Amino acid sequence: MATQISTSRQAVHPLHGLLLAFPIALFTTALLSDITYLKSAEIQWSNFSAWSITGALVFGAPVLLWAAIGLFRRRHDPGRSRALIYFLLVLLMWIAGLINAFKHSQDAWSSVGTAGLLLSIASALAALAAGWIAYSGQRIVQ
Repeated sequence: MATQISTSRQAVHPLHGLLLAFPIALFTTALLSDITYLKSAEIQWSNFSAWSITGALVFGAPVLLWAAIGLFRRRHDPGRSRALIYFLLVLLMWIAGLINAFKHSQDAWSSVGTAGLLLSIASALAALAAGWIAYSGQRIVQ
């Protein structure tokens, strides 16, 4: 009789996963509302994007802290590179989001532009990539 070994493991702690879901959704929402603002010039889309970025930063801060602690706890683990990549993606997501929040605090006509759109793309892609790693089924943080 053959035994089957399950390779399915919990990727992240459930609370960590719940907190990570907010920046993924909100940074992506901010990107889409920035694109809509550039096409319509309706000021409310810029406001909506700024609110989404702020919410993503609020929920992203504990995710960043959790990733840093998880990286520190795995300092002697051979699989540390995956945790390092995850931490760097979350750090990029949060820093790009913070700079983007400052950019969106400017006058509405200058808030999005090329720089604001590039920052929204960077933070959304970093959030999606971090989510991909976190939910992939391999443990990255304890």
